[in-house]
Amino acid sequence: MKRDRLKWFILSAIFAAITAVFSQITIPLPLIPITGQTLAVGLTATILGSRYGTLAMLLYVLLGAIGLPVFSGASGGLQILVGKTGGYIFGFIFTALITGWILEKTRFTFVNALVANLVGMVVTLAFGVMQLKYVLAIPWDKALEFGAYPFLVVGVVKAALAAYVGIKVRERLVSTRLLSVEKPSLQ
Repeated sequence: MKRDRLKWFILSAIFAAITAVFSQITIPLPLIPITGQTLAVGLTATILGSRYGTLAMLLYVLLGAIGLPVFSGASGGLQILVGKTGGYIFGFIFTALITGWILEKTRFTFVNALVANLVGMVVTLAFGVMQLKYVLAIPWDKALEFGAYPFLVVGVVKAALAAYVGIKVRERLVSTRLLSVEKPSLQ
């Protein structure tokens, strides 16, 4: 049991690192860039589920909070978390939790993963828009205009990609016994 738990902790750390790498894939936009972070969050939740996907995102946020350059543009530090993009980053934690939870309550299939990742996209955008609105002191319509609408089409594509690739990778990891269907507790 300890060995299984260690394996899950290692997988969580690996997915935190994958998220850090994907966050360096950036398409600049005027206010908020499009990044690979959300794709990595979806992959993490689809492959690891709620408990360890959330742990991976907590680790990712913690690494960035202490100043490691894991956020987009090789940035890090508390100033990012309290800035205009911090809401999205905090949203990753809840996105992993909810996306993984939906899959665990249904089944790990492409359709369920697509639905779960679309819900996760909405969660990330909601957190991002809320913080963007308050940090920049702009009205809700402007926060949505800059912080959500430009990301909807790309978000749907990333959700579909995370669902497809995530389910395929998860199936391979389970078939090779590198990932067990039963997850040990965090304790």
